[in-house]
Amino acid sequence: MALLYSSPSLSITSPNYRYYPSRRLCLYPITATHVVAPHLIDKSSLIISETSSEDQLWAAACLRVRSFHEFKPSTFGIQDHKRYLAEREFEALKERIAGKRTGFNRVSCLNATLPLSQLLSLFDDDLCAQCKFRENGEDRVVVGTLDVNQCTNLPDEISGKKPEGIEGQFARGYLSNVCVAKELHRNGLGYDIIAKSKAVAQKWVW
Repeated sequence: MALLYSSPSLSITSPNYRYYPSRRLCLYPITATHVVAPHLIDKSSLIISETSSEDQLWAAACLRVRSFHEFKPSTFGIQDHKRYLAEREFEALKERIAGKRTGFNRVSCLNATLPLSQLLSLFDDDLCAQCKFRENGEDRVVVGTLDVNQCTNLPDEISGKKPEGIEGQFARGYLSNVCVAKELHRNGLGYDIIAKSKAVAQKWVW
């Protein structure tokens, strides 16, 4: 099963980008304001696994909202809007994982998590407040997340022309909703979680 990469539909009002609907591709200019000094982390306590609880799933939904949307802090009712978006993503995730969405043979949500105490020693940020969950008596924070999807028809056939004949009947896999907390970019978390997703996809094949 081949893995392909898909970006979620983004809604950003900045004039400095180009959007190609047919390719689902956004190109952003790199400026000094986009380059942030990374918080280097100790990854010995990093856990990457399939979602094991609704609390963890909610934390993943919150991370996606803060990663895929831009908000002006001064906007009226912004917290209510963030919660609405998180609830919508949370419910959609549950439906996809439960197999209730047409077109998906199988969906798994993978999360990269770190102990809350480790992150609080680095910075005091809303990441810790919004994306934390409790598991086995320990507070942890979702710092990276993605979906591994298996289906017969890819969304908009992003792989190009659909294979003909019997090959077109095989389930194929792709990754979606890939994100890492912006505070922790440049730590290799994206590579780590994608490597884990490949192992999950291979397990499905066999």
